[in-house]
Amino acid sequence: MNIEGLRYAQAVSRTKSFSAAARDYGVTQPALSNGVARLEEELGVKLFDRSPRGVKPTAHGARVLPMIDRALEALDSVTAEARRLTSPAEGAIRMGVSPLIGADLVACAFSAARTLTRPRDLVLREADLDLLRTALQHGELDVLLVPEVEAMPAFRHRTIFTEPVVVIDPDVAPGTDGPVELTDAAGADFILVPDTCGLTTFTTQLFRDNDLALRTYPGEAASYRVLDEWARLGVGAALLPRSKVTADHASCRPLVRGGAPVEMSYEAVWGRDNPLGADLEEFVDFLADSAGCRVPSGEPGGGPSSDEATGPAAAAQ
Repeated sequence: MNIEGLRYAQAVSRTKSFSAAARDYGVTQPALSNGVARLEEELGVKLFDRSPRGVKPTAHGARVLPMIDRALEALDSVTAEARRLTSPAEGAIRMGVSPLIGADLVACAFSAARTLTRPRDLVLREADLDLLRTALQHGELDVLLVPEVEAMPAFRHRTIFTEPVVVIDPDVAPGTDGPVELTDAAGADFILVPDTCGLTTFTTQLFRDNDLALRTYPGEAASYRVLDEWARLGVGAALLPRSKVTADHASCRPLVRGGAPVEMSYEAVWGRDNPLGADLEEFVDFLADSAGCRVPSGEPGGGPSSDEATGPAAAAQ
């Protein structure tokens, strides 16, 4: 069975688009489409249905694609472990982080690097998403911690944590509390930030995926911190991850969709052929499994109480 065909199918499943999968994987669309077609012929099942709204797995694809993910993950682990045994890599883990990544997760990452089977130093670089992705592709970084907003199917991914999203709407009457439905929030004019940290991409995708028009304030805030301040001043509405709300807002409420909380996810992204492969697997596993990496459970803008600050992040403080 052709491994490249399996990777092509995984890329299409992740991006929900043949063209996006080909672009992110660095091949032509005909080459990728042909690779998926050969895989479908070999398996004897059709994996995807195409429609004007995008690409969706078939009933058979919904069963087979998760198995493909697990098979490729196992294969990558075998390759990484063999490489580690034959050519042990030296040096620190170079980690790129989005400006949206909080200090609690950074502290957890330092703890993870120190407690590896082969302890390593951690070198941080905070930058815009495009710069981080380019650095990862060029081998200048080993792993990224970024919002889960844009697929990089040629790389490995693992969701690290999620946190609720809140809406700050200055037009809400003072004293109003309780969650607000996304369809109701859509009537406000939202302030956006440059599409560099992932927040604007998340906001636009959220409205697009729910067939809602995104009304925007004509200006633009420089960062999510300024966005928070402007919303508090009444310039316009804002969507923010709960941990990024820096002060109490009378008009700040949880955002829900069909009664379920809207959440923002963050992921680790790393190369399949990185010489640190086995160490990166262990590093990412530690991050994903550590309760200290979870968003604080207190009020918006507040960190965990002294009783809540447990796990590796707390130990690293």
